[in-house]
Amino acid sequence: MGALSITLLIGRNAVAPPVQVVAAAPAKHERSESVEKHGIGLPIAGLTAKNIQDTYSQLRGGGTRPHEATDILSPRGTPVLAVTDGTIKRLFTSKPGGLTVYQFDREDVYCYYYAHLDRYAEGLKEGQTVKRGDLIGYVGTTGNADPGTPHLHFAIFKIGPEKHWWQGTPLNPYPLLMEALPQPRR
Repeated sequence: MGALSITLLIGRNAVAPPVQVVAAAPAKHERSESVEKHGIGLPIAGLTAKNIQDTYSQLRGGGTRPHEATDILSPRGTPVLAVTDGTIKRLFTSKPGGLTVYQFDREDVYCYYYAHLDRYAEGLKEGQTVKRGDLIGYVGTTGNADPGTPHLHFAIFKIGPEKHWWQGTPLNPYPLLMEALPQPRR
């Protein structure tokens, strides 16, 4: 891969010196048997392709970090569903994510992260086993989400050998979500 030169505009008239970015080869992500065989379900029922935008590589935080997630716009209070069978590893409130759920798959290989929730499903607790399609929460705008733009921030990462719920190798959820959409009948 070659180098890419980027010129950043700072303010209205100031230009920063060019920055050289060396593009790395895309990381090869292994899929667990569960993801490979069964894929994932949709985190919100009734989604269509127009509801799902590939925001994974967009820069956030003033251009300081990649998004590494897909934002799915949906009305506040829309039910959020578990995308696969697994375990609720952590219910957590953070400044950026607001009310969040970290769900591990059955094999403890992948973590599914659901953020900006309005509230959790009644009775949801850490350590709880969930099945694909189980209600886990509701779309909201908690954390750093724009209060006028309710959405589900959905991320997937491969968990390391330490099995930390907060750490792993990110995986773009967009292709998996597109695969999960109902296929038109022929």
